[in-house]
Amino acid sequence: MKNRTLFAHAALLLFAQIAAGHAYATGSDGAVSGSVTDSSGKPVANASVALQDASGASVGATSTDASGHFSVHHVAPGAYAVVVAAPGYASGSSIATANDGADASVSVALSKSDALDVQVNAKRLDRARNGLLPETGSSVYRFSQADIDTLPAGQNTPLNQVLLQAPGVASDSYGQLHVRGEHANLQYRINGIIIPEPISGFGQSLDTRIIDQLNLLTGALPAQYGYRTAGIVDIHTKNGDQGNGGSIDVFGGSHQTIKTSADVFGSKGPFSYYFSGSLGENNLGIENPTSSASPIHDHTRQGDAFGLMSYIINPLTRVSLMFGTTSNQFEIPNTPGLPTSFTLNGNTAFDSSKLNETQSELNQFAVVALQGTNGGALDYQVALFTRYSRTQFNPDPVGDLLFNGVAASDFHSDTANGVQADTTYRLNDKHTLRAGISFQQEHAVFNNNVSVFPADVNGNQTSDQPFNVPDSSSKTGYLYSAYIQDEWKLTDKLTINYGLRYDKMDEYVSASQLSPRVGLVYALTPSTTIHAGYSRYFTPPAFELVSGEDIARFAGTTAQSSSTRNDPVQPERSHYFDLGITQRLTSTITVGVDAYYKKSTNLLDEGQFGTALIFTPFNYKYGRDYGVEFTGNYKQGNVSAYVNVAYSRAQGKDINSAQFNFSADELAFVSNHYVFLDHDQRVTASFGGAYQLGRTTFTFDGIVGSGLRSGFANTDRLPVYTQVNLGVIHHFNFNEPLIGKFDARLLLINAFNRVYELRDGSGIGVGAPQYGPHLAMYAGITKNF
Repeated sequence: MKNRTLFAHAALLLFAQIAAGHAYATGSDGAVSGSVTDSSGKPVANASVALQDASGASVGATSTDASGHFSVHHVAPGAYAVVVAAPGYASGSSIATANDGADASVSVALSKSDALDVQVNAKRLDRARNGLLPETGSSVYRFSQADIDTLPAGQNTPLNQVLLQAPGVASDSYGQLHVRGEHANLQYRINGIIIPEPISGFGQSLDTRIIDQLNLLTGALPAQYGYRTAGIVDIHTKNGDQGNGGSIDVFGGSHQTIKTSADVFGSKGPFSYYFSGSLGENNLGIENPTSSASPIHDHTRQGDAFGLMSYIINPLTRVSLMFGTTSNQFEIPNTPGLPTSFTLNGNTAFDSSKLNETQSELNQFAVVALQGTNGGALDYQVALFTRYSRTQFNPDPVGDLLFNGVAASDFHSDTANGVQADTTYRLNDKHTLRAGISFQQEHAVFNNNVSVFPADVNGNQTSDQPFNVPDSSSKTGYLYSAYIQDEWKLTDKLTINYGLRYDKMDEYVSASQLSPRVGLVYALTPSTTIHAGYSRYFTPPAFELVSGEDIARFAGTTAQSSSTRNDPVQPERSHYFDLGITQRLTSTITVGVDAYYKKSTNLLDEGQFGTALIFTPFNYKYGRDYGVEFTGNYKQGNVSAYVNVAYSRAQGKDINSAQFNFSADELAFVSNHYVFLDHDQRVTASFGGAYQLGRTTFTFDGIVGSGLRSGFANTDRLPVYTQVNLGVIHHFNFNEPLIGKFDARLLLINAFNRVYELRDGSGIGVGAPQYGPHLAMYAGITKNF
């Protein structure tokens, strides 16, 4: 099997090379000639002219004559970069395509400033990189940097809360998101490169500040996208290609919140850079488990940094280095007045408000990417990536034993390394071929120390003297994938994207799948667009969360399970159908409707089991998700608004893995009934808008939910909730040189103080109650330079 996999990878790489070589097919030699002028149109004499192929190698050189003309002879057919340099001028370039027996002619204009040269080359490469990521047949919701800045909290809005403003995205505790009725299953890409997912925690792994453009892709995705398919969070970062500058931001307010952020960007010749970082702390790191305005024991310290450096090797090639790190420290909030359930050394008394549980999280990643184009038919990007993620839960060694009978110190870490290669080849005006491969190796470590009491077969404590049970393991796993697809423009109005994707996993289980994908976009009228698609999906469980835990070692203790079954977690396999229409009603109003249906085998879900707030995957043997989304946008002059409403159903039947986490009665009920998933929410809505009056912008956003599931086997649901946030932003402009321009904002979170319960601690895989925020006030100042 491994040899066949390697052969398939090699065949795809050979395909990409053959496609690239098509532009250099043999034929009669020709010539590339042209003229070089300055910005005013005057000829530039004695300018050096070099002809480079797609790899950057020189295939010919000459210089311009007194009238600015040049000619390079004996040139094989193909696409070339014409690179021109002259003293006192920035280098210039153009793309020339020499055909069989025919000469190519180009004109190159040189500028006195090198900034324009770098910007032109960078934009060319950006367009080539964007061309690697098709969207045909899927639903796309876009956020620009200006859209994010206009939100009440601006760039201090956590990334998950930005995504909540997209259709079909529901909120959950601990910052989780559910897109179209699925648990997490989100893939994050930065500048086209997959960032391996970290161990789930409370903090956000990516800072909104780094975003220049954010796209959320859902629905029937093209073959390019795999593994995590509920939504693709496609981030295009800020960079230094447009000049030099930066900003400093100070943000703070309720719950002793203070956060300081800064970024800096710029370029020097072909080198550009962007760096960002923030540090902050507050007393509301995790949702409050009670309805009080001030949570107990909920302090958090969080920091992050991001960097992007790129170097344009030649007008057709760029190399980039990207890295990021996030470090978060959380206190776990307490619920006062809870009774103890166990006895320790003859003692049963403990004040639950004094519990001292904490959790630390560290996520780091780095990427080196080579990206380029031949200026015509071929674009490519090859990236090497690495990621390290670590989570440490520290229990209260006395309190956890008295309340839970278990005090578990849980350490999880995961290291991922891999390669991703994507290519685009424009065969002709009708067909654009895309192909790629990826490989990822992960190594997960679980090092847990569990204190428990002896117990009888019914779980009753038989001694008040605890003892330790070591629970450590490690595992290495592998993911392989390859895809090929064709974007076929049948007519000016109709485009079809069809392809195949192959995925293989070799982790706790070994499995693979060949998945067909097809999507179409049809411009019915200039104002009406229809899209439809079908995708076969293969979704492995989150490797960093699955463990090879030996439940037998906890038999006869207060940590024993009522069930001894622990079948391995399987990958989810599903069929996904999507149909949508977008209608531009007027020049200012656009609306859209999208319907979807997903049928799954071994549907994946995650739950919180035990005291550590770390999620564990499990399967339902059968699953189904379906729903419909409505979206509307309005933009005219200084007024903008949007509204999204989604209806969805998410159900599963028969839990067939990790059964020891569930009670016997739950397992028996779910084995014979379709039950709603714990994160199922019938109606989800988001809305917002802004009004600009001179230098002042008034803004608002909000979310509405019909309530997540609760009760035995998720047979009940929580009440309807709503949250509205208000903000005002003013752009100051002082004549004092030391002050100059800066922005100030004031915002209210949950402005109408509609306190709501997001979770009540019941339901399948739900371990603790969670409440939404109370009314809170924050302010911030941003200085750009």
